[in-house]
Amino acid sequence: MKRENLHEPFSIEYKTLEEGPCAGHKHSFFELVYIVEGTGIQCINQNQFAYHPGHMFLITPEDCHSFDVQTTTTFFYLRFNDIYIRESGILTSNIQKLEFILQNANHKPGCILKNIVDKQVVKPLVDAIIREYESRDIYNQELIQQYVNTLIVLVARNIAKFLHLELSGNTDQKAANILNFIQANIYYPDKLRAEYLCNHFNVSINYLGKYFKQHTGSTLQKYITQYRQTLIEHRLTHSDKRLGEIVNEFGFTDESHLNKFFRNNRGVSPKAFRLERVAGTAGKI
Repeated sequence: MKRENLHEPFSIEYKTLEEGPCAGHKHSFFELVYIVEGTGIQCINQNQFAYHPGHMFLITPEDCHSFDVQTTTTFFYLRFNDIYIRESGILTSNIQKLEFILQNANHKPGCILKNIVDKQVVKPLVDAIIREYESRDIYNQELIQQYVNTLIVLVARNIAKFLHLELSGNTDQKAANILNFIQANIYYPDKLRAEYLCNHFNVSINYLGKYFKQHTGSTLQKYITQYRQTLIEHRLTHSDKRLGEIVNEFGFTDESHLNKFFRNNRGVSPKAFRLERVAGTAGKI
């Protein structure tokens, strides 16, 4: 299966496709797809959804997806990666939250715009990006970046609301608060220790473990480990950060500590993982 890569912080594409299927493929980056006009079927990870004008989809790294165009469709594509999120000018205090939301988007088909007001904002925003992209007028790059940042934040807000609605259908507010706390403090391991969490939420260690498992379907430690591992893998794949920088960012004591954590979860060292990904990318260019 074809795997596409992005060789710049973000890119924009605007094109029209006639009726017929588009081959399935994967990305190493995020892709927002907005339907300007036309109808058809979106397939993502073997799930299908009928699309119409005004629908927007988020394709996350490694999702397998394709489109079956039923009536001539005009697509707007915005592609970006983790590096762009961190260097885009978005407030530093919001970057880690955005990362979490985007990484944990529901990998199923369907329009990600759940807020009716936001749907009304997105269309003129996309139109403005297309207009600046095509006009090449003075300061168009600066304007495009501001529009792109606004679009990403709007998407993140809608995903966050959707995830919360899904969560609230299976659990209660306390469990949601615990998850939110973990997500906000994933870079601070001391705050994720059971003792700290118990003190923060005023519960016993035994109660916390059973409660978290009951309401999320995962053990507390497994949830923290998997999310931490996912973010580290994205650093290794999509950034040129040195291992020492990753050690500091995620609160490891040293590179040996990071290596042990990574090997336990992946079976290889972070360095070997990065080399494999680089080799895989080079072979597909």
